[in-house]
Amino acid sequence: MLVLLPPSETKSDGGADAPLELTGLAMPQLTSVREELLTELIRLAADPDASRVALGLGKGAESEIARNAALRAAPTRPALERYTGVLYDALDAKGFTKVQRQKAEARLAIGSALFGAVRAGDRIPAYRLSGGSKLPGLPTLSAVWRDHLGAALAEEADGELVIDLRSGTYQQLGRVPGAITANVLTEHPDGSRTVVSHFNKHHKGLLARALVLTRADPTDIRAVARIAAKAGLRVEIASPTELLVVT
Repeated sequence: MLVLLPPSETKSDGGADAPLELTGLAMPQLTSVREELLTELIRLAADPDASRVALGLGKGAESEIARNAALRAAPTRPALERYTGVLYDALDAKGFTKVQRQKAEARLAIGSALFGAVRAGDRIPAYRLSGGSKLPGLPTLSAVWRDHLGAALAEEADGELVIDLRSGTYQQLGRVPGAITANVLTEHPDGSRTVVSHFNKHHKGLLARALVLTRADPTDIRAVARIAAKAGLRVEIASPTELLVVT
């Protein structure tokens, strides 16, 4: 089973590991694209005004631009510890035992505008680049990744079930045919349902946690639904590849 998580805009600072080594990341077939984007992002950081425009940053974003400028020299830490925010709070990787951490590193991958996708244990620096950004002189990121990422993810899954919890923006960078997706809906007193945003991340984090901790190795959406229900989530199967989480 391969569970794909979205990245987060917020990232932890620092790290105790050596600077970035692109060839040490999972899916090494993506190295050339990663190198191109890394080079362009560092070059962009030399022009703070252009960085703000391209990256959608406001005033006071000097620390974000400085992160990009230092991408080759900055210390790294595991991706599972680098990304922060609502989904990662719900995942609660800090609470994993050693064995659970090993399962997380074996089962989780995280989408990334800069790296395409990384495994949970891959060492990466803090950076700022969103899936909807466009670097000067390059096509859109979906165009940059489209011919590379989907195939790399499929190869990484190696025939196992893929549960894609990435947002639409990151799914567009590289889709995995046949992957199970999850949508979070809030049910109102009158029975109507609406898509949620903040709680979408929270419940996807809970689902990811359940998939990490389970002893099962699901092979279809029914098995995924059972794991989610056992973890206390209310789920429905909308289609062979779409799971609904109802709050």
